[in-house]
Amino acid sequence: MCGIWSLPQEVAMKCLAQVSRVDLAALAMASKEHRSLIVSLDFRLLRFQMRCLESNIYLWLHILPEPTPRWFILNPVHRRLKPIHLKSDKAPPESSSAFVLRCFGVFVVGGLVNGKPTSDVSFFDCFDNTWQSLPPMKMPRASASANIIDQKMYVLGGCGDDADSSNWAEVFDLDTETWEFLSVTSPRKMPLSIRQSMLMLQKNEVYAVDEDGQSFSFSPSDNSISNGVADSKPGYRSDWCWIGGFLFCGSSRGKILWCSPYELNWKEVKGLDELSEYDISKLCRKSDKNKNIVVFWNSSSLGSEPLEIWSAEISLELRHPHELWGKIEWSGSVFTLDPLSHSYGGIKLLYAVSIRA
Repeated sequence: MCGIWSLPQEVAMKCLAQVSRVDLAALAMASKEHRSLIVSLDFRLLRFQMRCLESNIYLWLHILPEPTPRWFILNPVHRRLKPIHLKSDKAPPESSSAFVLRCFGVFVVGGLVNGKPTSDVSFFDCFDNTWQSLPPMKMPRASASANIIDQKMYVLGGCGDDADSSNWAEVFDLDTETWEFLSVTSPRKMPLSIRQSMLMLQKNEVYAVDEDGQSFSFSPSDNSISNGVADSKPGYRSDWCWIGGFLFCGSSRGKILWCSPYELNWKEVKGLDELSEYDISKLCRKSDKNKNIVVFWNSSSLGSEPLEIWSAEISLELRHPHELWGKIEWSGSVFTLDPLSHSYGGIKLLYAVSIRA
């Protein structure tokens, strides 16, 4: 018996709510009683109310030739990716999905299934490690943009040549779980596949770039599309991420770029020459409280060497209004596959995100 149970149950619950998630996982292995408490809805709500939820980095990886991607969590102590064993068999699309972070999980919107766009929408619950199917969209979409504004999820583009002003956008009411088309007005051709998008919080607008590199902004207040701020330095951009009031993205040869989200005058984060021989695949912030950046990349290709994913955590320092420096706090291999033991065909990093759970 654990001595904590000699306390009143309410007091014991509040004590356990402050235990780290890593230690809670170990505690759950002690007995069925501990596990049933830790996975209960009441305990989850208590940790939420006491603000004891912790940020953890989740990665969605497709290990070829496995048929479906898998979720992994980055262990903050050992700095290794640990596979998440799902409680359901729901298999989301293979690629080209839009991802939306919300509270303790991720919406996966549309994507390609057997090479064709799908209207499927699902939610990955990081508490229960389950997939939840949601009502499908009215249009199949791949490479769309999805963002949540005021309890509504707006999905833009991704419907190919079938797009027109009446079906290019649709909105999902998170309270009623219903989809509705939005009739939009646009002075330009409807953007098709969306390459990157970001919710501009101050304006409550979505800024996006389509597959042709053309920028536009969408305002849900009047359902209008307008030309966005022109990118000052067109080129490869991946994984736009909002950190500390600035917009960050990955670029070629290990470069991380940053800018004011309302100017898009991209500049390079200095001091990261160690990453120049790699191509960063995914980038995300470490947590809400910690503004460091965490990046991931594939370190090797097929051959006799193991297939590895490496990661680095980068702290940031603004030394001048126009000069941001990065410092690598740590870096190393977080995941390894041995091609000699299985016929692996590579690893695709599909998504990385920090989630409080």
